[in-house]
Amino acid sequence: MGTVTQEAIDQFKALMDQAEEPLKRAFQHIHQGYPTETLARFLKAREGNVTKAHKMLVDCLKWRVESEIENMLAKPIVPTDLYRAVRDSQLIGLSGYSREGLPVFAIGVGLSTLDKASVHYYVQSHIQINEYRDCVILPSATKKSGRHISKCLKVLDMTGLKLSALSQIKLLSIISTIDDLNYPEKTLTYYIVNAPYIFSACWKVVKPLLHERTRKKIQVLSGSGQDDLLKLMDYAPSHIFAEERALDLPNIHRMQPTIAIPWIIHFIKPSTTTSSNNTQSVDLVDQSSRDLLMSATQIWPWKKWILPKHLKLSYSI
Repeated sequence: MGTVTQEAIDQFKALMDQAEEPLKRAFQHIHQGYPTETLARFLKAREGNVTKAHKMLVDCLKWRVESEIENMLAKPIVPTDLYRAVRDSQLIGLSGYSREGLPVFAIGVGLSTLDKASVHYYVQSHIQINEYRDCVILPSATKKSGRHISKCLKVLDMTGLKLSALSQIKLLSIISTIDDLNYPEKTLTYYIVNAPYIFSACWKVVKPLLHERTRKKIQVLSGSGQDDLLKLMDYAPSHIFAEERALDLPNIHRMQPTIAIPWIIHFIKPSTTTSSNNTQSVDLVDQSSRDLLMSATQIWPWKKWILPKHLKLSYSI
């Protein structure tokens, strides 16, 4: 655990035992059955200092209670057109899993305009994505691997990045702060791919906004980063947003129901089931994941999409 000692964890546990009941319930929600590992995350975020880690966690729990974060997935962005506009301009999806079982998220930074709604709705959407990851994806990954999975990998695709992206610096700062204070140590590594020449200029502005521990996790890969990413997982997610455009698929938002759960993009292996019109029928979520999702929310409308035979991409929320 690095700077985190067992003595520090024991002290932290003793302090949390004294917390008020609403905070204890909120803590149960975020630790998902792994309280020790969760305490270790907050300790690591505060360099092993028990007093600072305790304050950080208590502040986080108060924020969750006051903002009703536990109910965030059941609060859809309405009306429908607004929901679709937010999702269409905030590109993020589950691309698959690493060879070690960690979820890999692909984020279309360069193509995410973040300009179709107010800051409030993008912040709400971001929190929903975090909650979906923590309540559904990570528990599912833990079940599949047979060991506790509490972190993910993120691939940041800079394809289409423009200097105008800096106009969203306020929103990016808010999101970064939310993650630093309330979702510490949830990402193992950030891989930046397809970085254009203007990336350096943008990075000089964004870098100071990030916490030092976050900056240390960032790796800029050469080109698409495919060779490096294929060492981590069977399918490299780096072409995901560019490939969607090249194949001229329907707009992503047209495939999204009007509920709060964020959409997912993931690679799939070609199915052996083919219909008479040369298409494949693809179930976007396996039964174990479906059961987990249904336990998290009762508003999930399951759908099945027909994809062209050659297509290896599928989309779901």
